Amino acid sequence: MTDKTILVAGTYDTKDDELNYLCDCITGQGGSVLTMDVSVLGDPKERTVIPKYRVAQAGGSSIQEVIDSGNENAAMQIMARGAAVLARGLYEEGRIDGVIVLGGTMGTDLALDLCAALPLGVPKYIVSTVSFSPLLPPERIPADVQMILWAGGLYGLNSVCKSSLSQAAGAVLGAARAVEMPKRNRPLIGMTSFGKTVLRYMVTLKPELEKRGYEVAVFHATGMGGRAFESLAGEGAFAAVMDFAPQEVSNHIFGGLSAGADRMTHAGRLGIPQIVAPGCYDLIDYVGWQPAPPQLADRPSHAHNRLLTSAVLTSGERRQVAREICGKLADASGPVALLLPRGGCNEWDRPGADLHDAEGLAAFCDEVTACCPANVDLQQLTAHINDAAFAEAALARFDAWVDAGIIPRP
Repeated sequence: MTDKTILVAGTYDTKDDELNYLCDCITGQGGSVLTMDVSVLGDPKERTVIPKYRVAQAGGSSIQEVIDSGNENAAMQIMARGAAVLARGLYEEGRIDGVIVLGGTMGTDLALDLCAALPLGVPKYIVSTVSFSPLLPPERIPADVQMILWAGGLYGLNSVCKSSLSQAAGAVLGAARAVEMPKRNRPLIGMTSFGKTVLRYMVTLKPELEKRGYEVAVFHATGMGGRAFESLAGEGAFAAVMDFAPQEVSNHIFGGLSAGADRMTHAGRLGIPQIVAPGCYDLIDYVGWQPAPPQLADRPSHAHNRLLTSAVLTSGERRQVAREICGKLADASGPVALLLPRGGCNEWDRPGADLHDAEGLAAFCDEVTACCPANVDLQQLTAHINDAAFAEAALARFDAWVDAGIIPRP
């Protein structure tokens, strides 16, 4: 008797032995598999449940057209589109409980799209020759994907690569059995922040919102956290958002730890009520164990730990960030409130702190005031973002929207 079904995807023409080994590992532990062939030129030794021609069709083409294109990059993108569409359909039909994809650079490129098509919480594993590589841009990595290096297995099975494959097979099946999928029994509030050393409002807001009957998920806005936040917003999972740490917008503009170009867009596109504040807008993050990028080398900076260092933006750059944030909010189809704490937007920029820049803060606030779009209710506060007055203002706005029926009651 099998309990969970795992989608096993890959190029079965060239990696048939490795993919079948994965399948054997899963079925040997009592799981079930559903196989998908995403190859183009060759054929597997045995038929897969989903053959390559169906993948090509789902990608808007035919396998012959894919072959005739003569371009491996274009061909794999067609197969990636098809694989993503089919995987999502299989999940929505209740036919799969998790997915594992095997590949080199080509297969990994496809795997990222396939895994991104599945909701957060669905176990997603990629066995790749380029796991954890800088080849993988953060904005393409699904928020909750798991990766393991496919060590020593590029061409054929051996005891080294079996170690990676068997671990991954056990991991995805175990995750499918153990996962507790997000529940929808209480309205969910999505909040962005950083740790308490730099932003603190969530310490007050989370318990207060929970007292009111809401569930609160706080996302660490360091690239991947923002990806998870946007992923759930795009699924319509939030009753409202408190996006108080949009620093990933600044990072995307200036080459820091980006969450992608679509950061701060999904809630607005779906009309989800947004209460927004510019926490840490003035910082750009870079890898702390590497030399500072040349453009940041002479700026004041704060080493948060050995992994992460933050440098300050200039006044002109802050004005650019203000315009970008206002531009994103202008496209929102739902209600938006922008809380602007004129006393500062992170703990390190208080007067006397190492990153304080009164002129830069004033430039940002003035630019926000000047370009705030008409659909956004701008509320300027004399407080710092970590003062009690900020949390009180955010909670007052939230409660007013609940009373007005803008945010649903539990």
